[in-house]
Amino acid sequence: MYSKNVEDVFKSKSIKTGDIIKVKAAVGSFEGMLMPRSELGDGDIIVLKLDNGYNIGIRFGEGASIEKIRDGPMPAAASMPSGSSHNPNLPKVALIYTGGTIGSKIDYATGGVYMLTKPEELMAEVPELAGIANIEIRHLMSMASEDMGSAEWKAIAAEVFKAASEGARGIVVTIGTDTMHYASAALSFMLKDLRIPVILTGAQRSSDRGSSDAFTNLICAVQLAAKSEIGEVGICMHANSSDNYCSFIRGTKARKMHTSSRDAFRPINSKPLARVYPEGNIEYYSQYRKVADIGDAKPILGFEDKVALIKTHPNLDPNVLDYYVNEGYKGIILEGTGLGHVPTFTSDPKRSWLEHVKNAISKGVVVGMTSQCIYGRVNTNVYRTLRLLSAAGVVYCEDMTPETAYVKLGFLLANYPGKAGEMLNKNMVGEINEKTEIDWLV
Repeated sequence: MYSKNVEDVFKSKSIKTGDIIKVKAAVGSFEGMLMPRSELGDGDIIVLKLDNGYNIGIRFGEGASIEKIRDGPMPAAASMPSGSSHNPNLPKVALIYTGGTIGSKIDYATGGVYMLTKPEELMAEVPELAGIANIEIRHLMSMASEDMGSAEWKAIAAEVFKAASEGARGIVVTIGTDTMHYASAALSFMLKDLRIPVILTGAQRSSDRGSSDAFTNLICAVQLAAKSEIGEVGICMHANSSDNYCSFIRGTKARKMHTSSRDAFRPINSKPLARVYPEGNIEYYSQYRKVADIGDAKPILGFEDKVALIKTHPNLDPNVLDYYVNEGYKGIILEGTGLGHVPTFTSDPKRSWLEHVKNAISKGVVVGMTSQCIYGRVNTNVYRTLRLLSAAGVVYCEDMTPETAYVKLGFLLANYPGKAGEMLNKNMVGEINEKTEIDWLV
């Protein structure tokens, strides 16, 4: 609620939230859509959404006036079409909605964003999709990605396979960006035999913000699902800060590299699989598995939750390894420094990790090594420490991000018992390149 003074003016002029109004004040005259007041805001500050999509606050003080221009539009949820027309000339694309910022709008009571309960609200704002594919919406869940885990990855993978078996040419999964690269890696392994485009997309900024990346990302993702010959799981997000095209990054080679920028996702040690434009043009940059019939493909949904990802750092007590071993963990991925180091020849012997690593491996725990450097590879041969750890049984995950290695180990332990250690550093779905490429395209 605004202040009583402002609400009285609104009532006298039959103004409600969403109406287009003009506010004249000492700072100037402004026209826009009346927005609800933030719970934490000043009751005399009128919030308008301008035509450019940005919000502005104007203090309603002495000498100010308000004029109603016209009634506001119907809310998106109320104006949604009851059903979309089917075009036999267009491919069928399933859109699996799971939540995230792409399916969020601002809650003006708290100043934060909330998850939409109806994905159709988002779809109603992107009429361009009707000319690209016949969209089938599957509302699976409404969750922030930081709340997701292996149970949700399994559910998404199962739903993807179900949609594919029911005739979808491609699948788009809308999901939160915070752990999107974990989910894309999990789906890459769980759906490794499914040769259709499976595209994860999301947004860094909610769909009702003028600077939102939601619509471009979604349009590009549907273009890929409808037209691409890439039969793999990948992430489709902005390639730069503009709205001109997106990158399609292999699901096991992607990483979120910025907290808020629209071009937050980068391919690690590789180029994107493709660049896609909202108009539908697709440019390919890397080798990929091609689309094929579903055949005898089945999802592989097992995942061992007792896997830890540990970021090593100076002064970290190596007893942390013993904790996980004592708790019955089956696998540990170490995020080492440089080429794959952990503290070993420390001045205080109690700070050395070597014996603790050996103990974990002797208890049957699979221990993998990645690097905090993100770009580049780990190596077992350059330094003495590396040779000792490798000799102890540590598996060096040559060209994998820590997140992909973590997901892969959980997948292997559940589905290939007894073979996880030997399979961890063997390529399965493009997670390991023979040659490291860091010159990626923007």
